[in-house]
Amino acid sequence: MSSATTFAVFAVVFIALAAFYLFFYRSWRRDRELRQPFPKAWRKHLQTTVPLYCLLSKQLQKTLENQVQLFLAEKNFYGCDGFEINDRVRVAIAGHACLLTVMRSYSDYNEVRSILVYPDVYRVQAQERDGMVVGVSDQVRAGEASSLGQVVLAWAECESGAMQPGSPHNVILHEFAHQLDYLDGSADGAPPLSGEQAEEWQQTMTIAYDNLRHSLRHHRKSWLDPYGATKPAEFFAVLTETFYQQPHHLKEHQPAVYGLLSSFYRIDPGELPQS
Repeated sequence: MSSATTFAVFAVVFIALAAFYLFFYRSWRRDRELRQPFPKAWRKHLQTTVPLYCLLSKQLQKTLENQVQLFLAEKNFYGCDGFEINDRVRVAIAGHACLLTVMRSYSDYNEVRSILVYPDVYRVQAQERDGMVVGVSDQVRAGEASSLGQVVLAWAECESGAMQPGSPHNVILHEFAHQLDYLDGSADGAPPLSGEQAEEWQQTMTIAYDNLRHSLRHHRKSWLDPYGATKPAEFFAVLTETFYQQPHHLKEHQPAVYGLLSSFYRIDPGELPQS
Protein backbone atom coordinates (compact mmCIF):
# COMPACT_ATOMS: atom_id res chain seq x y z
CA MET A 1 0.00 0.00 0.00
CA SER A 2 1.46 3.37 -1.02
CA SER A 3 1.97 6.18 1.48
CA ALA A 4 -0.69 8.23 -0.30
CA THR A 5 -3.20 5.40 -0.02
CA THR A 6 -2.33 4.86 3.64
CA PHE A 7 -2.83 8.57 4.33
CA ALA A 8 -6.18 8.54 2.56
CA VAL A 9 -7.37 5.54 4.60
CA PHE A 10 -6.29 7.15 7.86
CA ALA A 11 -7.98 10.40 6.83
CA VAL A 12 -11.27 8.63 6.13
CA VAL A 13 -11.08 6.74 9.42
CA PHE A 14 -10.27 9.93 11.33
CA ILE A 15 -13.18 11.81 9.77
CA ALA A 16 -15.55 8.92 10.50
CA LEU A 17 -14.42 8.73 14.13
CA ALA A 18 -14.66 12.50 14.53
CA ALA A 19 -18.20 12.52 13.12
CA PHE A 20 -19.14 9.61 15.39
CA TYR A 21 -17.71 11.37 18.42
CA LEU A 22 -19.37 14.69 17.64
CA PHE A 23 -22.77 13.07 17.07
CA PHE A 24 -22.80 11.12 20.31
CA TYR A 25 -21.13 13.85 22.32
CA ARG A 26 -23.70 16.37 21.08
CA SER A 27 -26.55 13.99 21.90
CA TRP A 28 -25.14 13.30 25.37
CA ARG A 29 -24.62 17.00 26.03
CA ARG A 30 -28.18 17.84 24.93
CA ASP A 31 -29.69 15.07 27.02
CA ARG A 32 -27.76 16.38 30.02
CA GLU A 33 -28.98 19.93 29.37
CA LEU A 34 -32.61 18.87 29.13
CA ARG A 35 -32.41 17.09 32.47
CA GLN A 36 -32.22 20.55 34.01
CA PRO A 37 -35.61 22.16 34.80
CA PHE A 38 -36.76 24.95 32.54
CA PRO A 39 -36.40 28.19 34.54
CA LYS A 40 -39.68 29.78 35.57
CA ALA A 41 -38.34 33.21 34.63
CA TRP A 42 -37.68 32.00 31.09
CA ARG A 43 -41.24 30.68 30.84
CA LYS A 44 -42.54 34.09 31.87
CA HIS A 45 -40.37 35.70 29.19
CA LEU A 46 -41.82 33.32 26.58
CA GLN A 47 -45.34 34.24 27.67
CA THR A 48 -44.67 37.98 27.33
CA THR A 49 -42.37 38.10 24.30
CA VAL A 50 -43.54 35.19 22.08
CA PRO A 51 -47.31 35.60 21.59
CA LEU A 52 -47.73 32.27 19.79
CA TYR A 53 -46.26 30.36 22.74
CA CYS A 54 -49.46 30.86 24.73
CA LEU A 55 -51.56 29.50 21.86
CA LEU A 56 -49.65 26.23 21.50
CA SER A 57 -50.80 22.98 23.05
CA LYS A 58 -49.12 21.97 26.32
CA GLN A 59 -47.10 19.38 24.44
CA LEU A 60 -45.83 21.90 21.89
CA GLN A 61 -45.10 24.42 24.62
CA LYS A 62 -42.88 21.79 26.24
CA THR A 63 -41.15 21.07 22.92
CA LEU A 64 -40.56 24.77 22.36
CA GLU A 65 -39.16 25.12 25.88
CA ASN A 66 -36.77 22.22 25.27
CA GLN A 67 -35.53 23.78 22.04
CA VAL A 68 -35.15 27.19 23.66
CA GLN A 69 -33.17 25.58 26.47
CA LEU A 70 -30.78 23.97 23.98
CA PHE A 71 -30.58 27.13 21.89
CA LEU A 72 -29.55 29.24 24.87
CA ALA A 73 -27.02 26.63 25.99
CA GLU A 74 -25.35 26.33 22.59
CA LYS A 75 -25.53 29.72 20.88
CA ASN A 76 -23.40 32.73 21.73
CA PHE A 77 -25.10 36.12 22.07
CA TYR A 78 -23.16 39.35 21.62
CA GLY A 79 -24.38 42.87 22.26
CA CYS A 80 -23.21 45.46 19.72
CA ASP A 81 -22.92 49.27 20.02
CA GLY A 82 -23.22 49.07 23.77
CA PHE A 83 -26.38 46.93 23.80
CA GLU A 84 -26.64 44.74 26.91
CA ILE A 85 -27.91 41.20 26.44
CA ASN A 86 -30.20 39.92 29.19
CA ASP A 87 -32.39 36.84 29.58
CA ARG A 88 -35.46 38.58 28.17
CA VAL A 89 -33.61 39.35 24.95
CA ARG A 90 -32.11 35.88 24.69
CA VAL A 91 -35.38 34.06 25.40
CA ALA A 92 -37.37 36.27 23.00
CA ILE A 93 -34.94 35.60 20.15
CA ALA A 94 -34.62 31.90 20.91
CA GLY A 95 -38.39 31.52 21.29
CA HIS A 96 -39.21 33.04 17.91
CA ALA A 97 -36.36 31.18 16.20
CA CYS A 98 -37.55 27.86 17.60
CA LEU A 99 -41.13 28.44 16.44
CA LEU A 100 -39.74 27.52 13.02
CA THR A 101 -38.41 24.19 14.25
CA VAL A 102 -40.92 23.28 16.96
CA MET A 103 -42.50 20.68 14.65
CA ARG A 104 -39.35 20.03 12.62
CA SER A 105 -35.98 19.24 14.16
CA TYR A 106 -33.85 21.42 16.39
CA SER A 107 -30.86 20.06 14.47
CA ASP A 108 -31.81 22.50 11.71
CA TYR A 109 -29.92 25.04 13.82
CA ASN A 110 -26.80 22.96 14.38
CA GLU A 111 -24.72 25.34 12.28
CA VAL A 112 -26.01 28.53 13.92
CA ARG A 113 -23.28 29.67 16.28
CA SER A 114 -23.72 33.31 17.16
CA ILE A 115 -26.37 36.02 17.37
CA LEU A 116 -25.28 39.66 17.30
CA VAL A 117 -27.81 42.15 18.64
CA TYR A 118 -27.76 45.90 17.98
CA PRO A 119 -29.96 48.27 19.98
CA ASP A 120 -31.59 49.58 16.77
CA VAL A 121 -31.13 49.53 13.00
CA TYR A 122 -27.48 49.70 12.00
CA ARG A 123 -25.42 50.75 8.99
CA VAL A 124 -23.21 48.51 6.85
CA GLN A 125 -21.07 49.00 3.78
CA ALA A 126 -22.36 46.56 1.16
CA GLN A 127 -21.03 45.70 -2.28
CA GLU A 128 -23.37 46.16 -5.23
CA ARG A 129 -22.76 44.79 -8.70
CA ASP A 130 -24.11 46.33 -11.91
CA GLY A 131 -22.81 44.17 -14.72
CA MET A 132 -19.03 44.43 -14.58
CA VAL A 133 -19.12 47.42 -12.23
CA VAL A 134 -18.85 46.79 -8.50
CA GLY A 135 -19.66 49.60 -6.09
CA VAL A 136 -20.13 50.08 -2.38
CA SER A 137 -23.27 51.49 -0.80
CA ASP A 138 -24.19 52.54 2.72
CA GLN A 139 -27.19 50.50 3.86
CA VAL A 140 -29.42 50.59 6.93
CA ARG A 141 -30.44 47.14 8.12
CA ALA A 142 -32.72 45.59 10.72
CA GLY A 143 -31.10 42.18 10.49
CA GLU A 144 -29.12 39.77 8.35
CA ALA A 145 -28.17 36.12 8.21
CA SER A 146 -24.95 34.47 7.13
CA SER A 147 -24.24 31.02 5.74
CA LEU A 148 -21.38 30.96 8.27
CA GLY A 149 -23.85 30.51 11.12
CA GLN A 150 -24.23 34.11 12.22
CA VAL A 151 -27.47 36.08 12.67
CA VAL A 152 -27.58 39.84 13.25
CA LEU A 153 -30.67 41.53 14.70
CA ALA A 154 -31.78 45.04 15.65
CA TRP A 155 -33.53 44.73 19.01
CA ALA A 156 -35.84 47.72 18.52
CA GLU A 157 -37.17 46.06 15.36
CA CYS A 158 -37.60 42.77 17.21
CA GLU A 159 -39.67 44.45 19.89
CA SER A 160 -41.80 46.53 17.55
CA GLY A 161 -42.83 43.62 15.36
CA ALA A 162 -42.21 40.18 16.80
CA MET A 163 -43.92 40.82 20.10
CA GLN A 164 -47.09 42.28 18.62
CA PRO A 165 -49.58 39.63 17.45
CA GLY A 166 -50.73 40.33 13.91
CA SER A 167 -47.83 42.61 13.03
CA PRO A 168 -46.76 42.06 9.40
CA HIS A 169 -43.07 42.08 10.37
CA ASN A 170 -40.97 39.77 12.49
CA VAL A 171 -37.26 40.23 11.87
CA ILE A 172 -36.38 37.21 14.03
CA LEU A 173 -38.53 34.84 11.99
CA HIS A 174 -37.22 36.48 8.82
CA GLU A 175 -33.53 35.96 9.55
CA PHE A 176 -33.91 32.46 10.92
CA ALA A 177 -35.94 31.50 7.84
CA HIS A 178 -32.80 32.42 5.91
CA GLN A 179 -30.85 30.00 8.11
CA LEU A 180 -33.25 27.19 7.13
CA ASP A 181 -32.85 28.25 3.50
CA TYR A 182 -29.08 27.85 3.89
CA LEU A 183 -29.43 24.20 4.91
CA ASP A 184 -28.98 23.02 1.33
CA GLY A 185 -25.94 25.22 0.82
CA SER A 186 -27.43 28.43 -0.57
CA ALA A 187 -30.20 30.90 0.16
CA ASP A 188 -32.33 30.58 -2.96
CA GLY A 189 -35.84 30.61 -1.56
CA ALA A 190 -36.14 26.82 -1.57
CA PRO A 191 -35.21 25.04 1.67
CA PRO A 192 -34.15 21.37 1.52
CA LEU A 193 -36.90 19.43 -0.18
CA SER A 194 -37.06 16.37 -2.40
CA GLY A 195 -39.28 14.55 -4.86
CA GLU A 196 -42.81 15.77 -5.47
CA GLN A 197 -42.62 18.26 -2.62
CA ALA A 198 -39.65 19.97 -4.26
CA GLU A 199 -41.40 20.05 -7.63
CA GLU A 200 -44.60 21.46 -6.17
CA TRP A 201 -42.62 24.05 -4.20
CA GLN A 202 -40.72 25.18 -7.28
CA GLN A 203 -43.85 25.48 -9.41
CA THR A 204 -46.13 27.12 -6.85
CA MET A 205 -43.58 29.51 -5.38
CA THR A 206 -42.29 30.59 -8.79
CA ILE A 207 -45.81 31.48 -9.93
CA ALA A 208 -46.56 33.35 -6.69
CA TYR A 209 -43.25 35.22 -6.82
CA ASP A 210 -43.73 36.23 -10.46
CA ASN A 211 -47.32 37.34 -9.77
CA LEU A 212 -46.14 39.48 -6.86
CA ARG A 213 -43.50 41.17 -9.00
CA HIS A 214 -46.02 41.68 -11.80
CA SER A 215 -48.51 43.32 -9.42
CA LEU A 216 -45.89 45.67 -8.05
CA ARG A 217 -44.70 46.67 -11.53
CA HIS A 218 -48.29 47.66 -12.32
CA HIS A 219 -48.63 49.57 -9.03
CA ARG A 220 -51.27 47.25 -7.64
CA LYS A 221 -51.73 46.64 -3.93
CA SER A 222 -49.49 43.77 -2.86
CA TRP A 223 -50.77 40.79 -0.86
CA LEU A 224 -47.29 40.56 0.68
CA ASP A 225 -44.62 42.95 1.92
CA PRO A 226 -43.04 44.29 -1.32
CA TYR A 227 -39.58 43.43 0.04
CA GLY A 228 -40.46 39.82 -0.75
CA ALA A 229 -40.26 40.67 -4.44
CA THR A 230 -36.55 41.58 -4.35
CA LYS A 231 -35.35 37.99 -4.79
CA PRO A 232 -36.54 34.42 -4.06
CA ALA A 233 -34.61 34.17 -0.79
CA GLU A 234 -36.38 37.26 0.56
CA PHE A 235 -39.69 35.96 -0.78
CA PHE A 236 -39.35 32.84 1.39
CA ALA A 237 -38.27 34.84 4.45
CA VAL A 238 -41.11 37.37 4.12
CA LEU A 239 -43.60 34.56 3.52
CA THR A 240 -42.42 32.94 6.74
CA GLU A 241 -43.08 36.16 8.63
CA THR A 242 -46.59 36.40 7.22
CA PHE A 243 -47.28 32.68 7.76
CA TYR A 244 -46.72 33.01 11.51
CA GLN A 245 -47.79 36.62 12.06
CA GLN A 246 -50.79 36.90 9.71
CA PRO A 247 -51.78 33.33 8.81
CA HIS A 248 -55.40 34.12 7.91
CA HIS A 249 -54.30 36.88 5.54
CA LEU A 250 -51.85 34.61 3.74
CA LYS A 251 -54.28 31.70 3.61
CA GLU A 252 -56.98 33.91 2.09
CA HIS A 253 -54.79 35.43 -0.62
CA GLN A 254 -52.44 32.53 -1.38
CA PRO A 255 -53.92 29.22 -0.17
CA ALA A 256 -51.51 27.08 -2.21
CA VAL A 257 -48.50 28.93 -0.82
CA TYR A 258 -49.93 28.67 2.68
CA GLY A 259 -50.37 24.92 2.24
CA LEU A 260 -46.75 24.47 1.21
CA LEU A 261 -45.47 26.45 4.18
CA SER A 262 -47.75 24.50 6.51
CA SER A 263 -46.34 21.28 5.09
CA PHE A 264 -42.75 22.49 5.42
CA TYR A 265 -43.08 23.85 8.97
CA ARG A 266 -45.49 21.03 9.90
CA ILE A 267 -47.79 23.44 11.71
CA ASP A 268 -50.91 25.42 10.83
CA PRO A 269 -50.86 28.77 12.69
CA GLY A 270 -54.26 29.62 11.26
CA GLU A 271 -55.81 26.80 13.27
CA LEU A 272 -54.38 27.97 16.58
CA PRO A 273 -57.02 29.56 18.87
CA GLN A 274 -57.30 33.34 18.62
CA SER A 275 -54.29 33.51 16.22
